[in-house]
Amino acid sequence: GLTCDNWNKRSFAVMQPADVAARPLAGLSQADMVVEMVAVYGSITRLMGVYGCNTPEEVGSLRSARHDFVHLAKSFDSIYVHWGRADIEEFKTVLNSGIIDSMNCNNDAGKSAGQYCYRKEAEGNMRGVDTGYAKFTSLLEGAKAFGYSTENKFLGYPHQTEAALDQRPNGGNLRVAYAKPFDVEYDYDKESNSYFRTWGGVADTDRNNKQKIAPKNVVVMIADAAPIKVGEQYANIQIGDPWFDQNDSGSAFFYMNGQQYKGVWKKDKSKIDSKLFFFDETGQEIKFVPGQIWVDIIDPGQALRWTPAA
Repeated sequence: GLTCDNWNKRSFAVMQPADVAARPLAGLSQADMVVEMVAVYGSITRLMGVYGCNTPEEVGSLRSARHDFVHLAKSFDSIYVHWGRADIEEFKTVLNSGIIDSMNCNNDAGKSAGQYCYRKEAEGNMRGVDTGYAKFTSLLEGAKAFGYSTENKFLGYPHQTEAALDQRPNGGNLRVAYAKPFDVEYDYDKESNSYFRTWGGVADTDRNNKQKIAPKNVVVMIADAAPIKVGEQYANIQIGDPWFDQNDSGSAFFYMNGQQYKGVWKKDKSKIDSKLFFFDETGQEIKFVPGQIWVDIIDPGQALRWTPAA
């Protein structure tokens, strides 16, 4: 949502879990953008933090790649960081093709980057799968070793100046009804002009700095979802990926300055690196408030509720 000192530095798109045992996640308060959607049909979500302007010292937990995130990472011109991959043969081929600059800590497809990640000692309720972490200095070192470009080619999103304090409403609550315990709510805070995030009924924080997760912009994209592989129940979300999707546009809702706006999203499925566009109802590209953009993708059957301040 904002130009920054590091605007020409290439970002890293990092796969992070929604599993309760892995919460709170490390790094997300410093992400430029976060994308959240269902990974297991009808239940578990997964997140991708995009880190460019700010890079946390440590990021985690790290989890496996999912095809729906790969073309989004590509559209942001990010280096794609993950620990393992979905068990789909065609997807292994995609990662191995080098179509995206990847760093796979599990060494089972794409670029093997295990030496740049580590397992930390479990904290709280963490399980073994939740202990995968990486230091950003190591990720940068790995990207250089792999010969990846470190220059950013993504032009970003347009932005506007934020509403003056006296123009902002006194509050508002947004509920995004993923299946529990993956459900999220955002409470608008007039003073900071941000949306404090609650995850599974608990205030969402960053493990690194204990800061509350509070994006300045929340986007909710509506897109059809269906299981892609029976047994594992991997989800396929119709958001314009070049492999499985028929749809590459849909309705969207935008929350900034304490208000709700309606519009559409578009991503040309004929090109893996096509930009994910957001437009208002008049067809103009959405201008975001400076600061973090959080994107939640839900299917039409999932409840979305915005309650403005009384």
